[in-house]
Amino acid sequence: MAHLLVVEDDPQLRGALVRALRDKGHAVATAPTGMAGLDAAVTSRPDLVVLDLGLPDVDGAQVLRMLRAVSDVPVIVATARDEEPEMVSVLEAGADDYIVKPFGAAQLDARVKAVLRRLGADEVEEPLHIGGLAIDPAAREVSLDGAPIDLTPREFDLLAYLAHRPGQVVSRRELLAEVWQQPLGGADKTVDVHLSWLRRKLGETAQAPRYLHTIRTVGVKLTPPDDPQSRDAREGTARPRPQESQAPHDGGAPEEGAEPPKPGRAQGPGTT
Repeated sequence: MAHLLVVEDDPQLRGALVRALRDKGHAVATAPTGMAGLDAAVTSRPDLVVLDLGLPDVDGAQVLRMLRAVSDVPVIVATARDEEPEMVSVLEAGADDYIVKPFGAAQLDARVKAVLRRLGADEVEEPLHIGGLAIDPAAREVSLDGAPIDLTPREFDLLAYLAHRPGQVVSRRELLAEVWQQPLGGADKTVDVHLSWLRRKLGETAQAPRYLHTIRTVGVKLTPPDDPQSRDAREGTARPRPQESQAPHDGGAPEEGAEPPKPGRAQGPGTT
């Protein structure tokens, strides 16, 4: 499975490309403008970029030239422009392939694989392991502690997106844009509902999380469970024991001949 970045301003076409490429087993991120795409290509380092030319802020050909100045990531230009001089100019500027809209999902997938194969980057991604959670993006299978988990396609996409960013807080706006292909700022509770369903299948709740941790007003992150001692300390289950076993005292010195404290019993202030 390859990690792809789709730079396309048309939300409907962008969503269609994402669905088609994910159905082919790829992990896909998107950017709606040229500068956002340039930033994403440099920071996230995808295996390949699918680049439109007719972008709202900067022409895609210029984005390609700027990208080539800082990165050798493979680029497939996907555009409605079919003039031969344009094709030649873009290919000479550093594009690895050029595909004219409209095109089918199978054709784009074949070109992606051909470019990656030619450049030696078409490697099969190993399953992701986060604690006892195993996620196989190619087979779209998930297991927890060796037991398979039956997820809906959307639940899998949500979990896989978070799993590619372990420990990173991802905002609901980003999840709506990347997993659901909804405009930024969507106001519905889609993400929360799917997170609730996903938590249920992972055997946890928002109040007692193991893998999915909500950061209030910020987003959600996927992390492996803490070790039992750390988790108990965080949840407050390990702290009461010393208090329960602590013998009451009035702060004075112990009576003469009193039995010394047994190991494990709490002692008064100042003892070592």
